[in-house]
Amino acid sequence: MSSPARSAASVPDDLLDHLARTTALGPNEAARVVADVLAYFAESTEEYVRRRHGELQARGLTNERIFERITAELPQRRVRAPELSARQLRRLVYG
Repeated sequence: MSSPARSAASVPDDLLDHLARTTALGPNEAARVVADVLAYFAESTEEYVRRRHGELQARGLTNERIFERITAELPQRRVRAPELSARQLRRLVYG
């Protein structure tokens, strides 16, 4: 995943100006937030599945629940991911 500092360089100045004007964020905070959002949505399906699996596992969820949740979340991603079965998700996580 790209770092926020690298992503911030590609954020249009007018977007940062708009956010600074319309929110309580200062210019540097707006740049950091936009860079974080862009990095979040730049994740590949595989990166997203692995990251979410780790996050949900750390919360104590079982793999069955984790894969159900990830299956429900994938269609909400910026670029729609292909539908993946629980077996395919498991392979992404464990190889």
